[in-house]
Amino acid sequence: MSGNPGDTTVSNVPRPSVLSLAIKEKAALYAAYMPFLKHGGMFVPTTKPYKIGDEIYLILSLMDDPNKYPIAGKVVWITPAGANNNKAQGIGVHFPADETGQRAKLRIEEILGAALRSSRATHTL
Repeated sequence: MSGNPGDTTVSNVPRPSVLSLAIKEKAALYAAYMPFLKHGGMFVPTTKPYKIGDEIYLILSLMDDPNKYPIAGKVVWITPAGANNNKAQGIGVHFPADETGQRAKLRIEEILGAALRSSRATHTL
């Protein structure tokens, strides 16, 4: 027998990063929301390096909503440091097609309402 009792095998699969994002006002939500993604998504300011396809566990708080929205998403957008037009550095996290992703998408779109059709600049497009 080799190894110590209680040893566990460590897999090479990296655990998803956990990020928290607290949106305090409607303008910030508008700027961070990514409605052009099939299931919706959020821009999350971060200086940590990520790659497209990385799994992210996002804990999202929306203004006065007492609920927190835990979302297991994927990185689909990267704005590097020093990007054009002074865009904030960070990543875009695509919501999953599951209930948690859809719940967050519906709640965000409910808050934003008509502002979704605005042509104001956002963090992404």
